[in-house]
Amino acid sequence: MFSLTIVSDIVCPWCYIGTRRLAAALVLIRQDQPDFQLRLHWKPFFLNPDTPPAGEPYLPFLIAKFGSREKVEEIFARVRAAGQPYGLNYAFEKIALRANTLQAHRLIRWAQARGEVDALVERLFQAQFQRGEHVGDTALLVNIAAECGYPAQAVADYLASDADAAAVRAEEAEVRARGISMVPTFILPNGEIVVGAEDPAILAAGIRRALA
Repeated sequence: MFSLTIVSDIVCPWCYIGTRRLAAALVLIRQDQPDFQLRLHWKPFFLNPDTPPAGEPYLPFLIAKFGSREKVEEIFARVRAAGQPYGLNYAFEKIALRANTLQAHRLIRWAQARGEVDALVERLFQAQFQRGEHVGDTALLVNIAAECGYPAQAVADYLASDADAAAVRAEEAEVRARGISMVPTFILPNGEIVVGAEDPAILAAGIRRALA
């Protein structure tokens, strides 16, 4: 089983595109190796580490960050254009709050200890970018986890505690200490790093090098 680590944040639009470009890269790999199997390991990244726990208004934050509404709309258009070939339709207009993603990363960590979490991560990206749901809200995270087959009460109890909060922060700090400052970042088993939502052919080439 080939193990690939993805450093990402649920509120990063390019990370969502990165999942689709990885899927396209796997199609290329399987043209030569039809039995190729992949296991993903997700590591946390805080795109906006200063986000208040309750979140804050999304569009005003982006306008302040990028300088104007026009600049923000340009960025939205660029992301939409990049996502469209992969069937991703971004509904930025639905996003009311910039979310603090500590709880989401804790949920991913909890679920990952129990098996694969790709479907959960996909649903969290959908919540953020297609449904405009507040992915910092604990009740929402419990509902999403239940949708994905996890026991709601166990998730609720876990998220109500502070279990693994320090561990998530420490893991994110370790990622930054490695020099990773952009997401998505793909870490291959041979230590090679592919930064950004790269062209599928670039990702496929990296995987082939690691396989060799």
